[in-house]
Amino acid sequence: MNAILNSARAELLRLRKWPAVWVTLVAWLLLASLFGYVFNYVAYKTGGSNFASEELGNAQIFAALLPENLPAVLVQGMPMFGGALMMVLGAIAAGNGYAYGSWKTVYTQGPSRSAVTAGSLLALTLFVLGVLLATLALFATYTGLIAATEANTIVWPAFSEVAKSFGAGFLVLEMWMLAGYFLGTVARGPALSVGLGLVWTLVLEMLLRGVGGLLGPVETFTQVLPGTAAGSLVGAIASGDPSAMDTPGVLNVLSGPTAAVSVGIYLVVLALGTMLLIRRRDVA
Repeated sequence: MNAILNSARAELLRLRKWPAVWVTLVAWLLLASLFGYVFNYVAYKTGGSNFASEELGNAQIFAALLPENLPAVLVQGMPMFGGALMMVLGAIAAGNGYAYGSWKTVYTQGPSRSAVTAGSLLALTLFVLGVLLATLALFATYTGLIAATEANTIVWPAFSEVAKSFGAGFLVLEMWMLAGYFLGTVARGPALSVGLGLVWTLVLEMLLRGVGGLLGPVETFTQVLPGTAAGSLVGAIASGDPSAMDTPGVLNVLSGPTAAVSVGIYLVVLALGTMLLIRRRDVA
């Protein structure tokens, strides 16, 4: 346990001093802000529409900006934008260790490979939690200011609803982070793993779901994909918000419990697969 905690502290130090990590965090907060509040607020004030609210009236657009809708807005961008960025983070965290020879040095001179990997994953999990907390605080500020500016009574959602949304967001981002870490371990480098991850999350799954409408076996296969599980889990949280359901990546293919179990299975499989690969493969 001491070896795991020491490895986690070392990984946290690396993450804090790594510009790429801060760029990833800022990129997510910027994208989440734009698609969660900024575009909809501009559409509401100008009487126009954006790509996610073309079929919504002004009253519906404004309702999505109010505090009681915070749980849905918190997670709506995570299946696609947030997931892609967390996958990039996991891929570069694992892949750069091979590119610069860091893992080879640690595995041969430091604690066991299992302890090093567990510590690295623990540090990245803490980072995912930090990203979620920062997003929640930022969104709560946005929606509170909008409600106060528009002279509306501020009615915050129930704590249980926020906790449910936070938990779903954590599962989604953690799954994609582990997927990126697994790809970085398989490819032993950041470039290929990042490229494969982005093609999968942003292109391939969407194409398969499009083809699935024409071919039954393909449609059945898409129901077990990680993007389908993540999108359906978020869809279950955001089902009452029309603007959130129109966000790319948000789906209603699986029920909420089924999607949560599917994401949980991916978490276990990806973590165990990474540990097994690192333990049994030559470090050279």
